[in-house]
Amino acid sequence: MTTEREQIPRTLRVLWGEETRRTRGPQQALGLDRIVEAGIAIADADGIAALSMARLAERLGSAPMSLYRHVSSKDELLIFMTDAAPGPPPELPAGDWRARFEAWARALRAVYYAHPWILQVTTGRPPLEPGQLGWLDRGLSSLDGTDLSHPDRFEAVMTVLNYVRGEAQVTTILLKGGPGEGVDPFGPAQEYGELVARFVSPDRFPALAAALDAGIFRSDAGPDASFDFGLTRILDGVEKLIAAPR
Repeated sequence: MTTEREQIPRTLRVLWGEETRRTRGPQQALGLDRIVEAGIAIADADGIAALSMARLAERLGSAPMSLYRHVSSKDELLIFMTDAAPGPPPELPAGDWRARFEAWARALRAVYYAHPWILQVTTGRPPLEPGQLGWLDRGLSSLDGTDLSHPDRFEAVMTVLNYVRGEAQVTTILLKGGPGEGVDPFGPAQEYGELVARFVSPDRFPALAAALDAGIFRSDAGPDASFDFGLTRILDGVEKLIAAPR
């Protein structure tokens, strides 16, 4: 009969301190933290597709089989990496809820920009890891002192999270030059606009054609201006929700 503890994935038991990390044997100096750190470095530099247990072992100067003393599979490794890569949630500034909420959103965006591979990794379930829950907790705490109910606070945080994640996914994955390259959306965005303009005609896509003529892909404002626009509109909506009569 399966016990409740056995139903919880090993990654969660390790991250929550319910299971001792594997340290036995001659590779004790290797350690889970070192493996995770090396995996993050490879994914940051060359993309998640470049990460393999063989390449990770080569980077660490060990045999591939020695890694399995600490992680049972690449999927398990990715869970550990996703939990560790963001680091601790940001310290929120003094001030009103809006300044705190915006600071949290921008810090989250910085995580996705620094580690774009996170956007490609999914565990197939809501986050249960302490690192990810710490970020969620900090986002919710940014709304302390408002009259929003806890369900409304959660929905506001999830709305901002999904916006930030979507914006980062477009910028860091679809508009970047390639794995390991810095984000440079100006050139790729214009190239995309030129390609779209090649196929779009006013009779078939009148609104899009007008937008292209207006130079939506030729703006030199960059992704920050676009991000600011969307985030400001969301925060305006939260502000109206807070001010609405209860």
